[in-house]
Amino acid sequence: MRSAYDVLLERGFIAQATHEEEIKELLSKEKISFYIGFDATANSLTAGHFLTIMAMAHMQRAGHRPIALIGGGTTRIGDPSGKSDMRQMLTSEQIDANAANFKVQLSNLIDFSDGKAIMVDNADWLLKLNYVDFIREIGVHFSVNRMLTAECYKSRLEKGLSFLEFNYMLLQSYDFLELNQRYDCVMQMGGNDQWSNILGGVELIRRKEQKPAFGLTFNLLTTSEGVKMGKTEKGALWLDKERTSPYEFFQYWRNIEDVKVKECLALLTFLPMEEVNRLGALEGAEINQAKEVLAYEITALIHGKEEAQKALETTKALFGGGAKLENVPQTQMDKTLFETGMNLLDLLLQAQLIPSKSEGRRNVQQGGVRVNDVQITDVEYHITKKDFNEDGEMMIRKGKKVHHMIKI
Repeated sequence: MRSAYDVLLERGFIAQATHEEEIKELLSKEKISFYIGFDATANSLTAGHFLTIMAMAHMQRAGHRPIALIGGGTTRIGDPSGKSDMRQMLTSEQIDANAANFKVQLSNLIDFSDGKAIMVDNADWLLKLNYVDFIREIGVHFSVNRMLTAECYKSRLEKGLSFLEFNYMLLQSYDFLELNQRYDCVMQMGGNDQWSNILGGVELIRRKEQKPAFGLTFNLLTTSEGVKMGKTEKGALWLDKERTSPYEFFQYWRNIEDVKVKECLALLTFLPMEEVNRLGALEGAEINQAKEVLAYEITALIHGKEEAQKALETTKALFGGGAKLENVPQTQMDKTLFETGMNLLDLLLQAQLIPSKSEGRRNVQQGGVRVNDVQITDVEYHITKKDFNEDGEMMIRKGKKVHHMIKI
């Protein structure tokens, strides 16, 4: 049987490893416990988290035990890695509610039955720490000079780095130590932006416990221009269907850049690599077949096959016909609003199809907005009852990708 390292490497996950040869041997000969952390900063995980969850699932399939660490404690501090500003402070109630939602979403891909995986919250130990004891026992192992050279801190020094955030690396490193002592966890995994923090934990265990510990990071999902994937006009691409509908989720992956299709098929689906390579090699109009497979597979993993099928049928209805349109995102509005007419820009704003009127004005003037498949270029255009069909429905299309139904 191939090792988990071989699988992750072939599918394009691995960015950096602390002790590559030792990790290869370890994963091929032993079954280990490893962890990935998730700070509870929102009430849902995002597409960015999805990649690390897939890596966790591949590890579990190879017989290793995942530990999903919910950051109930570290969320109260804020990780400066990859952030230009300090994290917004959340209440304890908000953090606890977010963590509860994470547990449900993680369970869709990770099997937590019979001890095959465990889920813990670092609030269980971080909130009980005595600060003086912590600094004496843990802080002594960290060099401030070296910490300041870490990318997660270096990029923030000009704008300002609070001492609160400066503690984050110590706390995350302490998490690894606690998990090592409690559950014999020997490896931390995470996105490549976590490299500095992961190194801190690995070195802490090796110095303090005189035991082997390892770190492995994954390539981040980015566009061809190096921008993180998973961002939409409405913000993040959420795994919660109340925040990003299954149809919108499907459409995001259906419309990614051609050059990213093979990479996403390898990282975000369980399709065999032979099929990934076949689909990734399609060119021209045929690449759309690969995109449909990609969107279906990812949506099925997150929202189930039924929702994925609905999204697929809706897409076919919009781009060539036949199926019902009930799964298109829609906004219900009072019909009295259209008796004298509503300005198109106001409608787009109310339906959350534009972030501002100035952007909406540009979209309209450039011919990017259609009402019932009729291009509208007049920014003063008013929507009235005559724009709705007998069922009280009107379809708005923005650009080539965004379809939205208004119902009265």
